[in-house]
Formats: sequence, C-alpha cells, structure tokens
Amino acid sequence: MQQYDAYRDSGVEWLGKIPEGWDLRRISSLYDVRNEKVSDQDYPALSVTMQGVVPQLETAAKTQDGDNRKLVKAGDFVINSRSDRRGACGISELDGSVTLISNVLSPRENLDMVPRYFSYLFRSEGFADEYYRQGTGIVDDLWSTNWTRMKNILVACPPPAEQRAIADYLDVKTTEIDGLVADCEREIELLQEYRKVVISEAVTKGIDPTVPMRDSGVEWIGEIPEDWITVPLKYLVRTIESGTSVEGATWAAGQDEKGVLTLSAVYQSRFTPACNKAVEPSLYEHLSCPVRKGSLLISRCNTSEWVGTAAYVDEEHENLYLPDKFPDKLWQLTFSNDNICRYVRYALQANASRHYFSALSVGASSTMQNIAKTDLLSVPIAFPSDNLVEKIVTRLNSKTSRIDSLISDKQAMIDKLREYRRSHISEAVTGKFKVTGV
Repeated sequence: MQQYDAYRDSGVEWLGKIPEGWDLRRISSLYDVRNEKVSDQDYPALSVTMQGVVPQLETAAKTQDGDNRKLVKAGDFVINSRSDRRGACGISELDGSVTLISNVLSPRENLDMVPRYFSYLFRSEGFADEYYRQGTGIVDDLWSTNWTRMKNILVACPPPAEQRAIADYLDVKTTEIDGLVADCEREIELLQEYRKVVISEAVTKGIDPTVPMRDSGVEWIGEIPEDWITVPLKYLVRTIESGTSVEGATWAAGQDEKGVLTLSAVYQSRFTPACNKAVEPSLYEHLSCPVRKGSLLISRCNTSEWVGTAAYVDEEHENLYLPDKFPDKLWQLTFSNDNICRYVRYALQANASRHYFSALSVGASSTMQNIAKTDLLSVPIAFPSDNLVEKIVTRLNSKTSRIDSLISDKQAMIDKLREYRRSHISEAVTGKFKVTGV
C-alpha cells in the first residue's frame, strides 16, 4: 500500500504517527451529545448492534420504561456505552429512540466533515480500546463510557476531501470483504445441512440402500430397514445422572483446579472441556457427578435449536464435574458399550430427533427451552443389529470428520477475512496507508 510522504507523532498512543496535514480534534469539536428523553410510543425503538442501528430486534431485552429513552435523529451516530457491547455502534438512518446506555452524537452544523469517515474511525479497534479505557465501573469486565469522558478523546481528522475518499474506499472494500464472508457462511450452512442429511440417512436407513424397508411407526422417522427396531432411548441407556451446581469463577479451571461445566461445553454436539468455571477449593465437597470418559453429555436447557444436544466425551477429565442449575443444565448418559454410545450421539443429531426435541421442549421464550428427563428418555431411536452399529459409527466418523474439516477451513477463512477487515479499517482511518486518488 502507498504511504503518505511525511508523518508526525500524534502524541496519542492509539493513533501513533499520522500523516502531515492531518489534524487532531476532540470529539466534542465535531459532535454534540443528544440527551433528549422521549417515549418509544412517539419514537420507535431502535437496537444498537454490531451491524449498526436498526429497528428494535425481536431478541432485544424489553424494558417497562418505554418513556425513558434517548431521542435519535437520522444521521446521528449512536454507540453503546457498555464494554460488553463493544463494537455496537453506527449511523442511524432512522428517527427513533434507544436505551439510556447508548451515547447519541449529533454532527455539528456548518462543520465541513464526512460522518461516514468518523463512523469507520469509531468502529476501529484502536478507538474501541481507547473508548472503553475511558469507562468507569465496579466490575472489571463491565463498565460504561459516558459523554463526559468520550468527548475529550482525540481523533485523527484528515482534510474533508480525504475523509470522503477514505470513506468511499472503505465502503467498497468492506462490501467486498463482507461478500466473501457471506459466501463462506453460505458454504458452511450447506455443509452443515449435508452433514445432517448424511447422519439422518445412516441412522434411519442404514448404509445399504438395497435392503427391504418397513414403516417405523414413528411419523418423523419414516421407513427403516425391516430388521431394525424402534426403541425409546431409555432401553439403551445404562445410567443417567446430573451434577450439583456451585458458585464458580468467571474463568476456567487451571491444571490442578476443579471446575464445573457450562452449557457451552456441548455446543454444536462437540465436547469442549475448556468451557467450565473454576470452583473454590472450599466448595469441592459439594461437587458431584464427575465427567466420565465414554459418556454422552446432553443439554437439558438451551435454544430450541440446540436443546437435547449430545456431545461424546472421548478423554478422561478427572477434575471436571456436571452442573445442575439454570442455565447450565446437563445430563450424563452411559451405555453398555462405546459403539452404542457413539451411535446414540449420531441418532440424537438426526433430523427425526431434532424434530422430537423441538416439539416437546418448553420454555418462556425460544432463546431458552427445557426438555424433561422423561421426554428425553422417550425419544425414539431407530436401532440396527449389533454388528451394523459399529459399521454405521465407523462410516459416520469418517464422513463427518471430512465435512467438519471443510467447515473448519471455511471458518478459518472467515476469521482471516474479518481480521483483515478490522485491521484495514484501522490503518485507513489512522493514515497508515494512502488511499489511491488522495
């Protein structure tokens, strides 16, 4: 990338060196704060997200204080003040209202500036670091940055023509990158769908397409090979148990510490032992149900998509234990042999089982559903002869491994693209390279 002819030290750590001819301005010289209180009855509720300012999302937490919100006018820049909402900001295209935890900034009138440039600048990693560094609060990982502190932050200001050129360039570049990310995400979705089909076919139809079929007697399972049976899960399970939730830390257990699993430990049917909370030694005696090698861990509580998710434990984890408290609710199932355990894991991923869990899970919202033990143990499983169980497991291990590898490659590409997007924005708005035509 082309650089500017000359640079100077900005004296601001997060900016570093900036091109000669760029100014340093306090945010308060560019924007006024908008603190007018309004009702969401008069001004529709908006959500401040990573993708910008949008009409209020269905998943947004609703408050009973609809009369105590901040006015937003089209063209205002809105940024969430809380550190746990890092990156949630953008220029609003709509009149509306936001919660009081957001800072609403109105570009100063009669000022020759390009708001799109500053929108990119405010989204840059360096600015985000500085913005939240200015915050205050009593919790280490959760604090807020108010306008009093934000307004004094120094930002780099190129001449207006350069602001426009940089913004135009980043509009094109980020759109290009976002398109590549979207392509990878679609490919991942297709691979995930294919994975489900492969699993569903194997655990309901077997691996020999020539065998005679019969009706399973279960509508969402359909036909199965004539020598297969359909049995409730309880007839395959040897033991089912849950743990005891104790107060855990916000970090994972170390090598010689004990930890209690979180719900994320079984996300997407993969066991992730690092998803746990360290437990104080004084509470060790209250722990129960250690994680056992060769068992299935099943989520009792999750979104409608993931409730009933089963993850296989393939290694010993002697210092990890199961929880039993909302929202981290897990069961541990054991079976008479490893092949049956692995087969059941695949069977619970099949479309038939997902249909079953979706129909029987209950909860106040779709974001957190529960499945009862009796319903879990009643899920119908299409089950082949013993000698075929091992063949199906072996076949699925091989096929899903290849699919998972492709998915991982696509996800790695997405991560690289997003990192490139972030770094490119940061370098452009701090003058580390010169946009062509400037």
